[in-house]
Amino acid sequence: MAPQLTDAGASARSRIAWRLLPFLFLLYVANYLDRTNIAYAALGMKGDLRLTDSVFGTASGIFFVGYLLLQIPGALLVERWSAKLLLAGTLIAWGALTVLTGLVRTPAELYGARFFLGVAEAAFFPAVIVYFSRWFTYQDRAKAVARFMSAIPVAAIIGGPLAGAILGVNWLGLPGWRWLFFVEGVPAVLLGIATLFVLPDRPNDARWLRADERNWLAARLAEERQAKADVAEMTTWRAVRSWRVVLLTAALLCCYSGGYAFWFWMPTMLQRLTGWSDVQRIGWISSIPFLAGLIGMLLVGWNSDRTAERRWHFAVPQLTAAAALVAWLFLPHSDALLIAVFTLVGFGTSAHLPAFWALPTTFLSASAAAAAIGFINCIASIGGFFGPKLIGTLSERTGSFDAGFVFMSTCLVIGSVLVLLCPRERRLIRNGA
Repeated sequence: MAPQLTDAGASARSRIAWRLLPFLFLLYVANYLDRTNIAYAALGMKGDLRLTDSVFGTASGIFFVGYLLLQIPGALLVERWSAKLLLAGTLIAWGALTVLTGLVRTPAELYGARFFLGVAEAAFFPAVIVYFSRWFTYQDRAKAVARFMSAIPVAAIIGGPLAGAILGVNWLGLPGWRWLFFVEGVPAVLLGIATLFVLPDRPNDARWLRADERNWLAARLAEERQAKADVAEMTTWRAVRSWRVVLLTAALLCCYSGGYAFWFWMPTMLQRLTGWSDVQRIGWISSIPFLAGLIGMLLVGWNSDRTAERRWHFAVPQLTAAAALVAWLFLPHSDALLIAVFTLVGFGTSAHLPAFWALPTTFLSASAAAAAIGFINCIASIGGFFGPKLIGTLSERTGSFDAGFVFMSTCLVIGSVLVLLCPRERRLIRNGA
């Protein structure tokens, strides 16, 4: 490769990463704060609204029923239309719905608010993953996804202490859990407006890229499309029926079932298993597992790109989390052990994500990958409903979280095995590198 092209490639990769990833990261932090703040709000709202464990599990999970509706349309729309407009609209809509969640008075109203929040957020994630395929080459994609998805543990690290502080207030006669929804909903609306001015749709719209940088990126992405065309040329319908896509969907369904069960129930589990009543203490301790998840996500994403290996980078973190959950059932219980277990589970249920989302783009064209990503995330999101719901039901019936721990660990093991059954896509990696 000519030196000038090498220089253009290096500068383009660096410039794109610094221009796009920090803002998209910020959007995803807002996304996860608004999606998961119910986990902390439950420490106050369960008493005010008289929610049983089963009702809370349903309220947590019903988000994902609404989330199913716009996954595939959102991914296809961003491929054929405007990412900027789609992302801005979703941010404004879900921010407004988060604020409205602070006004609910009954379980039925809570169900409705969470359902429509899921509808509003549905297109965001698949749209961003497809958006990345326009800007990042294969060799950078897992790192880019890792940096973007590190917003998940960062949101949890921030969200725990922030929620603990807000839950302790009582402003204007309203309890802290209502203010939690108010305070965390408004930034999403403001960020949605900012998106219209910050994000370019495609490289040709980016005035901050030089002509040689645009040419380098266009050439590299064209090479990748050709490599994928040699591997498999699929229509959208064939893509979602591909056995690889079906296998990845089943794997992520299992992992979402276990992962979301943990994420939504962790504050409540900490409160009950330790006997702590201080919500600020729970908020701060809850951030520790996600700090481990953040470190793991960045390291796993970096090493996955370095080695061009995806499957084991997905499976090892998940199996680590499963082993930690099983250890809790057999070792003498203590607060220190619980924090250690939750730290490993936080690592395992976060670190695998960058490697996973790099997989569909290794064997599918851009439009087919868009449909597949939407399909995978759409169907797998069902696990986000059943996982939290089942944990609530098991807790209510057994008076313990032990059965829930078994359920979560089983889900993580099955998901790991399914991904390991996928073949390695070495041909595309060599052609696209």
